[in-house]
Amino acid sequence: MINLDKLTYAGNPESLADVDTDSRYTFECGDIADAAAVRAIFERHRPDAVLHLAAESHVDRSIDGPADFVRTNLVGTFTLLEESLRHWRSLDAARRPDFRFLHVSTDEVFGSLGPTGQFTETTPYAPSSPYSATKAGSDHLARAWHRTYGLPVVTSNCSNNYGPYQFPEKLIPLMIQNAIAGQPLPVYGRGENVRDWLYVMDHVRALRLIVERGRPGETYNVGGGAERRNVDVVHAICDLVDELAPNPALGSRRRLITYVADRPGHDARYAIDSTKLRRELGWLPRESFESGLRETVAWYLANQEWTGRVQSGAYRGERLGLGATAEAVS
Repeated sequence: MINLDKLTYAGNPESLADVDTDSRYTFECGDIADAAAVRAIFERHRPDAVLHLAAESHVDRSIDGPADFVRTNLVGTFTLLEESLRHWRSLDAARRPDFRFLHVSTDEVFGSLGPTGQFTETTPYAPSSPYSATKAGSDHLARAWHRTYGLPVVTSNCSNNYGPYQFPEKLIPLMIQNAIAGQPLPVYGRGENVRDWLYVMDHVRALRLIVERGRPGETYNVGGGAERRNVDVVHAICDLVDELAPNPALGSRRRLITYVADRPGHDARYAIDSTKLRRELGWLPRESFESGLRETVAWYLANQEWTGRVQSGAYRGERLGLGATAEAVS
């Protein structure tokens, strides 16, 4: 496996220390928007498949600085597609039919749901943030390279991931860290926004199935079937931290919850219909939200040194995504 990573603020080789000495693993530090670097990696390693997970992915950061999202998510995807096409065309007749380009995307490209219904593979796109807009654009590029040039592209759209090693700017790890430290737990609005949560290892199993057995030109939705209001997620985290790391001086961590001004364009609800993936490829999530969250909280409690090391001076848990509009509102 070849891991190409630019190592921006959220990337750290320590997260893959367990596989770093495996002869089957190679790390390449580089930018997916750098065509020369990407081409050199293809020529050096001659891969059988590309799993494109590289992205700027934090909605709040996209509000504050959308340029990085345009460069990585759009220009970077274009570059990977072009170099993958070049590589695929160079493969011999025995290897070419098995090559795949798996483009990994998000449910945020579909916009917001009402109180009922789920996103399917045919739901129209309606992105709300600079992040989701650039991911929507990258999805369209990937499908165009399949339809125009024949590149064997498969696309997946997943719901919110959580689990060990997640950089502590996302909701679940940030709330875990703040709860452990006895710091305020900022919840947007009244915490009524709903997300469908997917444990990271369930997502990994889905991606492996899709790259091995998914049909070129098709899209597969990957969801954990675990819709929760944000405030209920935070309540569950508080209760688990209280159980696993009690602090009598703090009392219930639920007392740390602080409601803050909502972010601009905050989608109300996401829910993924994974029927196609389950029916065609036999995938099912192994973790419930309760079991996955317990494993996640336990992991962060046992790996506080890792968290401290990966959090450079670039991010210390401050509020992101205010933007000019949000500042005017607040």
